[in-house]
Amino acid sequence: MRGRIGMAGALVVTLAACGGGGEAAGASRAAERSSDGARSAATGTAGATPARPAGETAGPGPGDGAAQGRVSARPGDVRRVLAGMSLEEKVGQLFMPVVYGTAASTVSGENQARYGAQTPAKVVAKYHLGGVILFPANVKSIGQVVGLTNGLQKASPEVPLLIGTDQENGLVSRMGALMTPFPGAAQVGATKSTALSRAVARATGEELRALGVNLDFAPVADVNVNPNNPVIGRRAFGDDPAHVSRMVSAAVKGFADADVAATAKHFPGHGDTDVDSHTGLPVIKHTRSQWERLDAPPFRAAIASGVDAVMSAHIVFPRLDPSGDPATLSKPILTGLLRGKLGFKGVISTDALNMEGVRKKYNDGEVAVRAVLAGADLLLMPNDFPKAYNAVLAAARSGRISGQRLDESVTRLLTLKQNRGILRGAPAASAAKAAGVLRSAEHRRLAARVARGGR
Repeated sequence: MRGRIGMAGALVVTLAACGGGGEAAGASRAAERSSDGARSAATGTAGATPARPAGETAGPGPGDGAAQGRVSARPGDVRRVLAGMSLEEKVGQLFMPVVYGTAASTVSGENQARYGAQTPAKVVAKYHLGGVILFPANVKSIGQVVGLTNGLQKASPEVPLLIGTDQENGLVSRMGALMTPFPGAAQVGATKSTALSRAVARATGEELRALGVNLDFAPVADVNVNPNNPVIGRRAFGDDPAHVSRMVSAAVKGFADADVAATAKHFPGHGDTDVDSHTGLPVIKHTRSQWERLDAPPFRAAIASGVDAVMSAHIVFPRLDPSGDPATLSKPILTGLLRGKLGFKGVISTDALNMEGVRKKYNDGEVAVRAVLAGADLLLMPNDFPKAYNAVLAAARSGRISGQRLDESVTRLLTLKQNRGILRGAPAASAAKAAGVLRSAEHRRLAARVARGGR
């Protein structure tokens, strides 16, 4: 975590997401530990939910395939919402920043300094945000988080929010103070059981949904082929592309079972780097054939399994794009490879735009504009939010970002919301119901089974 003095003399703490070297910051030093550091399990009250058997093979179920286990999007509804939006509202849909506080009504100097609005609710309303990402500093108790997510949704009555977090489990567990401490991807991968991968994702999704969180920036689809990788490591399911593909596919289906949007990350593959993109700009020297063999398979598997979103990586991949721009700003990579070659039709999210890996060549406004022009739909955590928002708005007004290009991204975001059942109205979370889901006996048994290697 890195701190600096920002506007209005407030202590501005840089939040680095999604996953890896950064961690959220709050008022207390407890929130300042690294997300890749050891995380002790917080105690909580466990409720009970009906037991669900977990077999050793992943059989057909509600989440199998892109069309199963989902609410079918009604294109007419998406078009109708899109047609009623102003340009400012369309631009706002592209953004998912951090907000500061544990309630939608919390008055925070951070919110005022960063957004010119005192409370999370006012930030949402001011910029017509498409979503908000939560960090440990937003998390105190089950009832508090439920109140926060419900309050945030009330601040966006016209188009409900995507409320996201990084809950990979293991090393990156933003909601870990409340949720079942499931082992991370490496331990899940070591079981060799796709059924357990799916079950853990489903249980994670159920707990997130109970809190009012509807999008998880997981699973990690990187193949960790470099043992010196400082940012992926045990966040990956393993170092074999075929094995990682199977586990990623199962996890995507598990999140769909829970009706939570899943995000495969970090495209085109962050597994073979010895530089952390939170603090530098990694260069991956794989040839195109190596990429096809090592990096692409898990993303292909995620797409085939109906993944809702794919997150870009702040990495330079010269054999895929010789421009020197990171993948997040690369049209050949995001539009050419991910959209064109792999056929992905869902939401492309950037990794956090406050990370150094994406800010080496361009200012914060230009980074946001170039990400959209490259093919990104969701702009996550801009370092200077007003500069990024106003730059995208100006580019849309001038035609640099065409009306068609903007509508494509907004349509994808609205369609994701429709697919997850929140376009017509976000479901209100219930603290009482959440208390019976989080750290339930069933989920704790599942976590223990994975920790035993699947036995």
